Amino acid sequence: MAREGPTCEEERQQEYLAGHGLRHLDAIRDAIRDATGGQTRAGDRAGRAGAATLEQAGLPLAAGAGARPPAAYLALSPPELDERIAAAKARLGTSLVILGHHYQRDENVKFADFRGDSFKLSQQAASRKDADYIVFCGVHFMAETADILSGPHQQVILPNLEAGCSMADMADLDAVEECWTALTAASRGKLVPVTYMNSAANLKAFCGERDGVVCTSSNAPRAFEWAFEHGERILFFPDEHLGRNSAVKLGVDPAEVVVWDPQQTDGGLGPNELASARIVLWKGYCSVHMRFDVEQIREARARYPDVRVIVHPECRREVVAAADCDGSTEYIAKVIAEAPAGTTWAVGTEINLVNRLAHEHPDKRIFCLNPIVCPCSTMYRIHPAHLLWMLEALVEGRVLNRIQVAPEIARWARVALDRMLTLA
Repeated sequence: MAREGPTCEEERQQEYLAGHGLRHLDAIRDAIRDATGGQTRAGDRAGRAGAATLEQAGLPLAAGAGARPPAAYLALSPPELDERIAAAKARLGTSLVILGHHYQRDENVKFADFRGDSFKLSQQAASRKDADYIVFCGVHFMAETADILSGPHQQVILPNLEAGCSMADMADLDAVEECWTALTAASRGKLVPVTYMNSAANLKAFCGERDGVVCTSSNAPRAFEWAFEHGERILFFPDEHLGRNSAVKLGVDPAEVVVWDPQQTDGGLGPNELASARIVLWKGYCSVHMRFDVEQIREARARYPDVRVIVHPECRREVVAAADCDGSTEYIAKVIAEAPAGTTWAVGTEINLVNRLAHEHPDKRIFCLNPIVCPCSTMYRIHPAHLLWMLEALVEGRVLNRIQVAPEIARWARVALDRMLTLA
């Protein structure tokens, strides 16, 4: 569990916060505790009542059992952890389903009943009607979505409540409402909100209430088409780069696409931009996918002339343009699995998935575009000790770290999610 210094993602998060006058995560947590009278459980971002998120001011806070397992769990060796996790899982039987996101470490994924991207996993969990407990080895917004889609008898558990998503944290409800007010006041024509799956439940509900939709990285262009079928303009959050890549795929004039910076007055946009833009993108990003660049693609092609470059659409526009193809984690895994033996693949996404694909397809050469890319540090916060802690508590009849979305927020978020399911 011990490590030296911050991870790549934490360094980027510190840079992001420093640019907004907040230099350290611990200092922000202390400030929130002071503001809430020492409470560490947050009801919603920026203190709004009703939402089930455990984050306030865009940062994850521990609640329930907390983020750190008891010392006895941390002292266990990997073989001991494996043996006890397997035993607890066996005792719980069909009452339990474990979900493992593609970006999770292998030590957790090997115990997963389902592996995939966040929305696919939530759907798979909801299909297991016999399961009373859904343990989601992922991050907070994924557990929220699983809670929204699961049955009333099912309880969703996040093994480490500090497992958030830095990109999702870059858009909060107050800031999005401020942007919405400015855009609707400045422009003509109907504005349609579209949120990426990587967002808090209250932002999904925001879209549901305002005739908007949720999208994934695989159907974002179709979601944009749907939005234009139902309005004249789009507000997309929180990932600028997925939004820009989707706009390019639809052939939208780049001059009609602007970026809203929530840290600037009117998003840093002038009156004409506010009034005329067809697509307004939120200034947010995935710190893992920001580590890929065009020079890495050039180096891969120089080293392996026959290489195929495949990247995630959260990468910057110039990276996606230089690649051979782009798509979601599910798409990347499918394309590589179906590729002929002997082919070479340079992959621009999180390293745990890349390494797993290389292990599962030894007949192909598969490597990460950035040889020193870090794993997703927030995903990496779920250690096997966290998983064991949750499972053994369930065996004892205790539910720890349950994620619950308030009914009204869940209702409207479900509306936006159901609209997404209608997209052809």
